[in-house]
Amino acid sequence: MENRWQIATSAGVLAAVWCGVADLFHLVTWVGFLGCTTYFAQPKAGFQGVLLGWATNLSGVFWAWLIITGAGFFDSAFMGYLFCGLATMGMCLQASYHRLSFIPGAFVGCCATFGMAGDVASVLPALFVGVLLGYSMTCFTGVLISWTQKLKPAEKKRETKLAEEAS
Repeated sequence: MENRWQIATSAGVLAAVWCGVADLFHLVTWVGFLGCTTYFAQPKAGFQGVLLGWATNLSGVFWAWLIITGAGFFDSAFMGYLFCGLATMGMCLQASYHRLSFIPGAFVGCCATFGMAGDVASVLPALFVGVLLGYSMTCFTGVLISWTQKLKPAEKKRETKLAEEAS
C-alpha cells in the first residue's frame, strides 16, 4: 500500500476530530464509526457512496424499528423471531433497488439500532455524520497524497545535490 502514511494520518486526525465533535454534540461515537465503516465498505466513489451509505443505513434503522415495534405488540418471543426473519428478508430483497443495493449498510443501521436499544434519535445523527466522516477521510487522504507528490521532486533534487557534493 503505497500511501499508507497518508491514509493513516488522515484516518487518525479525523477520528480524533470525530471523537471531539461527538462528545461536544452528544453523539454516539461508536455508531458514527459504523457509519464511517459503511462508507468505506460500500462500492461507490465520492458523494454517490455517501448517498448509498445514508440510504442503506437509514433503511436498516427502519427495519430494526419495525422489528422492535412489531414484536412489542405480542407476548411471544416467537413473534420477535418472526419479525426478525421477515426484516432480514426485506433487507436482502430491497437490494434489488439500486439505491438500496448495499445490503451490509442496512445491517449496520439495523445492528446500531439494536445496540442502542431502539433509540433511533441517537442512532440517526451519528450514522449520518459517520458516513460523512468516511467521505472526509477519503478527501483528506487525497490532499495528503497530492502534497506528498509535490514534495517528491524537491526531495530528489536535494538528494542529487547532496550526492554531487559528496563526490
